[in-house]
This record gives sequence, structure tokens and C-alpha cells, in this order.
Amino acid sequence: MFFSGISDEAGQPIATQIKAHKELGWKHLELRMVDGNNITQLSDADFDAVVAAVQEAEMEVSCFGSAIANWARPITCDAQIDIDDLKQAIPRMKRLGTEFIRVMSYPNDPDNPIDEPTWRKEAIARMKTLAKMAEDGGIILAHENCSGWGGLSADNSNILLEEVNSPALKVVYDTGNPVSYKQDAWEYYQKVYDHIAYVHIKDANLVDGEAVYCYCGDGQGFVKETIADLLSKGYTGGFSIEPHLAAIIHTGETTNNADELYNSYTEYGRRLMAIVDEVKTAK
Repeated sequence: MFFSGISDEAGQPIATQIKAHKELGWKHLELRMVDGNNITQLSDADFDAVVAAVQEAEMEVSCFGSAIANWARPITCDAQIDIDDLKQAIPRMKRLGTEFIRVMSYPNDPDNPIDEPTWRKEAIARMKTLAKMAEDGGIILAHENCSGWGGLSADNSNILLEEVNSPALKVVYDTGNPVSYKQDAWEYYQKVYDHIAYVHIKDANLVDGEAVYCYCGDGQGFVKETIADLLSKGYTGGFSIEPHLAAIIHTGETTNNADELYNSYTEYGRRLMAIVDEVKTAK
């Protein structure tokens, strides 16, 4: 078991992201955005600079937080966008020794929605193409229970994985997303457990029907219970924080206060470690 985090929530510069993880005593970080650009879409020169910084810090990258099939890429978007994104990502992941790349499974188009059976068929077909690319490239697509057909329910997530039927498609389970989507987090976790390869730690409470993000363990995401269950069953993968406190990338809600970003992120990491220590002590 190891700790990591979607490090741009500590700050956009790679130096800040590394500093936060060093302060927490963590060896891993999950790269998503650097200076406002996704890790898969950085210029070659900018990516070289990120690699140099990570290697100089003697750190490892646990996952790429890509935009593939995410909330900004509905099922009606050009499928080639994601194919090109993954083509760009695979050699970069290899260079950093990174096994996982986070993906979603295409939300329906809010402006031009298609019927559910067609949405399902197209989402699965696109994921089959991407999973074959991942398999050939020796990396793993980590499907997040978030935006997309496969995130509508735990059953949909399992259907997606079963239909794609590839060793290169697994689940990154996010503890807070079920709360955001008004799902039962504990029930969702139990249903997808067999496919979980990586875990995002997030937490929230529903307030007047809206998710209000909070420190891990303070919400309705069953964070402590999920961690305890995973560790009791021998989970050896990563717990990667995505606080959503001072920065919520997908909504554009990000504070301009660099100290607030950094301090809320590192405090979140400390609280996660405290939960893990508590769980281990209780064994």
C-alpha cells in the first residue's frame, strides 16, 4: 500500500506539487495538470522538464490523470481525440514507469443527448478500442466511477468491464463520487470491489441535494470503512487523494490563494495517513 495524490490540487507548478508530497513523506504523485495543461497534452519540452523534476526528486508517478472520455468529452465527440491522447500518453507513461492512466466513459451530450442503448453501445465500443491500445502498450486504463455511461451505477461499471473484457481495463474507485451522484458509496464499493486496482480518496456530504466536499472521513463516502475493508483483504495498491477543497478542476472553482491550496492539500494527506494508522492499529 502506498500514498499518492492528484498533485495539481496542491498547486500548478511541478515544483509545488513535488514539495507537497515531499512534506508528506510520500514517494508517489498522480500527475494531471501542470501549469494549466494536462500531462498528456504538454509540449515535449514541458514534459521533459516535468520528467527531470520528478527524477531529480527521486519520486514515482502512480497514475496519469488524463482527460480521456471525461466530463468534457461527451459520447458525441470525435473518438479520434481520445485515441490520439492515449497514443501520446503511452510512451510518456513508459518513460516514467507509470502503470495507470485514469479514464472515464463518456457522458451523454447535454445539448444533443442520444438514447441510452446507443450511448451504451458506443461507450463500450470506444472503450474496447482504447483498451486494446492500452493492452498493446503495456499499461492499464483505470476507469473512474465518475462522468460517463460506466459511472451511472456500479452495475454499469461492471457491465463495461465485462463487455470490454480486457486485462488492460480496471477500476479506480473514488470514495467521494457516489455521494456527488447521489449513490450509496458503501454499496457501490462492494459491487465493484473485484475490479479495483487503484483508489481515489475524496469525501463529501449531501447538503440540500448538492455535494459539499470535506476532509476525508468527515463525509458520507465511507472512507474509513472502505480503507479498512481493502486493507483487510490484502490491498497493496495506492490511495490517492483528490481533496476538492480549494480546487475543483472540472468546475473551474479554484482559489487564487496559493497557501490555501497547498495547506488544505497537505492537511488532507495527513488526515488520510491518520485514518490508515487508525485502521491498522485496530486490526
